[in-house]
Amino acid sequence: MKQVYSILRVVGLVALAIILAEISIENSDKNAFEAYPFLWLILGVVLLSAIAIEISVGALYSVLYKSLKPEAREQFDLLEQSKKEAKLEWWRKAYKKLLDKKPVENESEIILDHDYDGIRELDNNLPPWWLYGFYASIIFAFIYMFKYHVFGGTTQKEEYLIEVADAEREIAEYKKNAKGLLTINTVELLTEEVDLATGKSIFLSNCIACHKADGGGGIGPNLTDQYWILGGGIKNVFNTITEGGRPGKGMISWKSDLKPEEIAQVSSYVLSLNGTTPTDPKEPEGELYEAAIEAGEIETK
Repeated sequence: MKQVYSILRVVGLVALAIILAEISIENSDKNAFEAYPFLWLILGVVLLSAIAIEISVGALYSVLYKSLKPEAREQFDLLEQSKKEAKLEWWRKAYKKLLDKKPVENESEIILDHDYDGIRELDNNLPPWWLYGFYASIIFAFIYMFKYHVFGGTTQKEEYLIEVADAEREIAEYKKNAKGLLTINTVELLTEEVDLATGKSIFLSNCIACHKADGGGGIGPNLTDQYWILGGGIKNVFNTITEGGRPGKGMISWKSDLKPEEIAQVSSYVLSLNGTTPTDPKEPEGELYEAAIEAGEIETK
């Protein structure tokens, strides 16, 4: 039995250390031990220390016990036995109180007059453990009623809606800053030299057959003037490259070949060609587009 108590103490101490670590170190994405691996070392030290203490206490107990004289040892054994019996007796009494069960030999005192084919009914009291649970549920019901229906506490449905709204805001913020998750609504004009150089490389690899290397236009329209068939500005150009141009006009959708980040880069490069002078520019096509009038909405096919 002493070994069981020792194991329980060690397990309890380790569990307490884990709980304290999780409470003390807040990290919404990972648990404390994933975020700070050195905590495993501390937990190992706590475990080894607890085991060492239990072994030391057990060894000291054994040495002291063996050092007792036979008479003293006998008295000690009797004292320990009486303590053990007292504990067992306390548990027996507590168990009986929780059941409040009439002994079999005294059941004649609570037999009712009902008789069903020889089956007779006992008028037992409700078990106290059940009554205590029932009273506790009544108290809980009143607390719940006053908190949520009288004082206007946040209900489970409201908590759920708040958490959903928070999650949606976090997702929107993540999508806004994650280049790989760019959409027509979140794309912005890129001006960094690295992005424009990458966009130029993509343009030269995929677009010059229709628009020429200088953007002057060939099969496709001139990309250097202010006229656009499907609208100018980063959002419209991003949408055109992503979804393709007008049906049957040659401009295909590139969303299966290019990542959103790459489409944003090549779109920004295309817009950087605006105002340049190509060698053999094609006549303007589409409508005049002024960047100043670009709003959140885009022109779609």
